[in-house]
Amino acid sequence: MELKIGIAGAGTMSSSMALIFMEHGFDTVLHVRSEKSMQRVRNNISVSLKSDVEGGKITQQRADEILANLHFSTDMQIFADRDLIVESIIEDLEIKQDYWENVSQVVSSDCVLATNTSGLSIHKICERVKGKNRFLGMHWFNPPHLIPLIEIIRGEETDERSIQLVQEAALQIGKKPVLCQKDVPGFIANRIQYAILRECMEMVERGIASVEDIDAVMKYSLGFRYAVLGPFEVADFGGLDIFYHISEYLSPDLSKADEPQKPIADCFAAGNYGVKTGKGFYDYSGDKDKEALQRRDKLFTLLYQTLYEGGKLSME
Repeated sequence: MELKIGIAGAGTMSSSMALIFMEHGFDTVLHVRSEKSMQRVRNNISVSLKSDVEGGKITQQRADEILANLHFSTDMQIFADRDLIVESIIEDLEIKQDYWENVSQVVSSDCVLATNTSGLSIHKICERVKGKNRFLGMHWFNPPHLIPLIEIIRGEETDERSIQLVQEAALQIGKKPVLCQKDVPGFIANRIQYAILRECMEMVERGIASVEDIDAVMKYSLGFRYAVLGPFEVADFGGLDIFYHISEYLSPDLSKADEPQKPIADCFAAGNYGVKTGKGFYDYSGDKDKEALQRRDKLFTLLYQTLYEGGKLSME
């Protein structure tokens, strides 16, 4: 499938998306707001390419070819001949609505339109889109060059052709697509992630365990297991009779919080947002932020190489 790809946005996510498509041979163009944004994306891609060359992922010749074929524009008309547009602009409903209303007027009638949102309603984003049947969610995960999953979210009017096209495109760039059949808040991954985080914060509040020990449980037990098995598979292997009886006495004691809990609320009130501010649940002052990111990416890379030899994923 030879698709012409359009990427919208100038942030880290859009830069990575564009590079991934280009590294897999897709004709890719980028729409950005300004010359300054254009330079930022070029710098992001250049840094990533240097890392890929040093890591042996691609050759220097291939990196030079990709850089030579970077096509940017501040004019939305650059999308006129595209088959698939993937947008990763600011996570603001009104801004996304305005942007997509304009894009849908420029592209061809069969161009598929995909928004990279982590939780905004797909139906609301495309309220003013011309041709809602070709609009859907395509949720990438950070860092996109290392996380295999892509969530595809069906809008209320999304047709099967658009779903299939994005699924096939995801497979061609070495990603594992999953389909969220309903446009619900948080889609699949974030609903699971926040359910886990809610219970973790409940245990901290109740003095059951420390932040460090809870993270250790995830990294050295549950997360280790979930890298290979999903929660339903874990239950099957453990025995559904055992899981049923545990749920009888454990479910009533689990968190029922329906608003931000104290551990995260306190961090938010103090302006401690995590790595981006140098402090969150952990301390990232000085160079600790860079060290944490480097360690994360190194471990993600090793895990990916171990689980998916040759970088091949399937629909299984």
